[in-house]
Amino acid sequence: MCYFMTAELLKSFTKHLYLEEKSRATIAKYAHDVAVFADYVGEREIDRETVLAYKSMLAERYAISSANSMIAALNAFFQFCDWQNLMIKQFRVQREVFCAEEKELTKTEYVRLLQAAEKKKDQRLALILQTICGTGIRVSELSYITVEAVKAGEARVRCKGKMRRIFIVSELRKKLLAYIKQRKLHSGIIFLTKRGKPIDRTAIWRAMKSLCATAHVAETKVFPHNLRHLFARAFYGVGKDIVALADILGHASINTTRIYTMSSGVEYRKKMNCMRLIL
Repeated sequence: MCYFMTAELLKSFTKHLYLEEKSRATIAKYAHDVAVFADYVGEREIDRETVLAYKSMLAERYAISSANSMIAALNAFFQFCDWQNLMIKQFRVQREVFCAEEKELTKTEYVRLLQAAEKKKDQRLALILQTICGTGIRVSELSYITVEAVKAGEARVRCKGKMRRIFIVSELRKKLLAYIKQRKLHSGIIFLTKRGKPIDRTAIWRAMKSLCATAHVAETKVFPHNLRHLFARAFYGVGKDIVALADILGHASINTTRIYTMSSGVEYRKKMNCMRLIL
């Protein structure tokens, strides 16, 4: 059997991902990654040797994690085309125990960011930071934080075809209810622009970056998803229940959740220094 990449196959694969109810971001990522492979092979016939040569090229040009994600997209495409004999293994990676210290947002730094937002009298931004960090939601899920959800004390989030409950703790609920009353909101999404549109990820990202200088926090640590990571580490630190944490974060795999619970190892270093084993 001969295998060739065609524009029709790529189009059909993208439609297949849509019908499988994959997220918009996933569809775009897979389509891009398969297109990279299509550019690599051109009009040549595809065989296993070609695919393995492509794998070697990925290892040379990309970080292993990026290469593995591109291989996953390619394997999904091969499976869709019923070309299973072309599917390849991902690179083996030893799981990291610690995350880079320059990327980990600490609780102290988070507090300084909140103080910087309050200093700027940006109440909306301060509440957005606390909502993400206090619930563990994704920034893309802020639209589920509605007047109705706050009054009920929980939100129902639908992501990747799954529904999960997001609990709004009492202190956060009080702050949000006061904000709702102040803004005279009666229903719907809470965090809106001046024009009444839901505030988007880019606007939040930029607003957070504007706090860095005042808060004395490195820009490499300040982005919405790091608040979700801080929530994960804090929750895991209370009861060490990674299964419950996976449910709250909406992860299908606990292996993904483990990444969120990694710390920079600072606390381990402190404990080791207190052991006094070096005389």
